[in-house]
Amino acid sequence: MIDDLGIKDAFASITGQALLQAVLVIVIASLIMVAVQKVLPRVAEKLGGKPRLYLLASVPLLRLLIILATIVIVVPILVKPSFENMVAIFGALALALGFAFKDYANSLIAGIVTLYEMPYRPGDWIEVDGQYGEVRAIGARAAEIVTPDDTVVIIPHSKLWNSLIANGNDGTDNLMCVADFHLEANHDVSRVRELLRDVAFTSPRTKTWQPVLVIVFNKPWGMHYRLKAYPFDPKEQFQFISELTARGSAELARQGVRFVSVPVSVS
Repeated sequence: MIDDLGIKDAFASITGQALLQAVLVIVIASLIMVAVQKVLPRVAEKLGGKPRLYLLASVPLLRLLIILATIVIVVPILVKPSFENMVAIFGALALALGFAFKDYANSLIAGIVTLYEMPYRPGDWIEVDGQYGEVRAIGARAAEIVTPDDTVVIIPHSKLWNSLIANGNDGTDNLMCVADFHLEANHDVSRVRELLRDVAFTSPRTKTWQPVLVIVFNKPWGMHYRLKAYPFDPKEQFQFISELTARGSAELARQGVRFVSVPVSVS
């Protein structure tokens, strides 16, 4: 197979001097790559907003460009630069790199799209493929999120192509939280709605200038109430929901409103 491509003949004339020059070029390229990987992230940390993300995203792209530039420089040093030799060498390299960097390229392109469309940012609470958490870091190829259980999940940007992304706060500190209450049907709906609104407005965690809503659904088993409000800090969403649920349940029980167990649907 190698003979058919002409690669064996192309490398037959390699000299010691050419090999030494190629090694020197590779060493210099490696030093440049290390410098890029160490310096640019440090500079990016001093920046904010989109410039920081753009600079971080450029690191793997520059690394790839350095690798390609090194190949372009080294190959003519090792191989006699005839048309046939160049076609054979670069054809084989293109085929090999195409297979090796296929997934890398997909994620890299998706990362560039992510930086421009900004479907999520550090600090956003997102859900992708059933994984919900706060975006902690965004690289060129993947986003790092931390789940409520303090588990770090790495999500490749290539998920953009075939997955739905739910963003709870979309770059702001406004994240709606929902507390659910399942009650028997025999009660004063207006009174229950007023009581649940009071529970939200009297919470020290509630943004009282944001909408506080109580939505009611009539179900075969009773009434389903959803209390919706915004906490001051999205990171406190679970404490906030727990507080609304606990205080709301206590107030409803004090008013004599009875709860109902929701039937579990069997698929």
